[in-house]
Amino acid sequence: MSEQLKPKSFWSRPEGKTGAIFLIGIGVLAVMGFSALLPFLLFLAQNTLTLAAMVMVLVGILYVFLDNRTRNLVWYMYKSFMRWLTGLFVQIDPIAILKGYVDHLRKNLHEMERQINRLRGQMHKLREIIKNNQKEIKSNLILAGEAKEKKDDASMILKTRKAGRLQESNARLEELDRKMEVMYRVLSKMRENSYILAEDIQDQVMVKEQEQKAIHASNNAMKSAMSIISGDPDKRAMFDAAMEAITEDVANKVGEMENFMQMSSKFMESIDLQNGVFEEEGLKMLEKWEQEGVSLLLGEEKTNILTLAKDDNQVLDLNAPVKEPIREMGHKNQYDSFFEGEL
Repeated sequence: MSEQLKPKSFWSRPEGKTGAIFLIGIGVLAVMGFSALLPFLLFLAQNTLTLAAMVMVLVGILYVFLDNRTRNLVWYMYKSFMRWLTGLFVQIDPIAILKGYVDHLRKNLHEMERQINRLRGQMHKLREIIKNNQKEIKSNLILAGEAKEKKDDASMILKTRKAGRLQESNARLEELDRKMEVMYRVLSKMRENSYILAEDIQDQVMVKEQEQKAIHASNNAMKSAMSIISGDPDKRAMFDAAMEAITEDVANKVGEMENFMQMSSKFMESIDLQNGVFEEEGLKMLEKWEQEGVSLLLGEEKTNILTLAKDDNQVLDLNAPVKEPIREMGHKNQYDSFFEGEL
């Protein structure tokens, strides 16, 4: 299993929350019951034989908590019961959850494609505005030079100031273009990686669904309990832990994908190219993302994307056809390593 991703603890899972509520309930009932029985227990303790029996019961309870194998067995039975109980109300089967993520990713990919096309159109308009501004700057500087020769100071100042304002505007628009290029490259790479992610998940589901049935059939609750008593690894628990780790990893990647899509959508909505206006907040959100740590979905490619976007010699060609995401032949499924050494 990946060393970078540890499976959730029992208490952080849905069945753990059920178990916590269950324990609190048992604790409250135990306190109430003990309070009600205390006078009776004190009466029994006055007899030597009953006192000895009570001590034996207490020793038995302490043994359960002190003996490692017995304690693990009780803990396993408790977790299994809580998992069964939670499964009556909440979907906790990793295979079923992963199937849902595949459908979710497919829908997100279509939405991401529309967003990329929309951004591409905005960038075409932006670059056209910058190009026209450059022409107008050049024209105004020529007219300012002619006015200077004619000693027409008023016209010279007017044309020079207009050229200066256009240069300032273009500086802002060029910065916006660089940020939009970052966004375009990130969305394109996320789309490609999300497509591969969906394919990898689907492959794992096809293979592991049958494997799950076989392991659960051959390693039932009784065999798992006996494995724990003998100190052997529980194959069923190890398989389930690997599947849950995959589910957690996929959830984090899908969450990152959707957060970036939402951020880019808000960013584009704040842009008014017709009037050359855009909100600084949108730029700050993107800059914050750039400065954050490694992306789960992009990995080391995040650094490469940011480097390319800032390189003046690597200008994005908006007329080039959009690269269709494909999973290359011989591709190693990113989740195979989660099962290494499992069985």
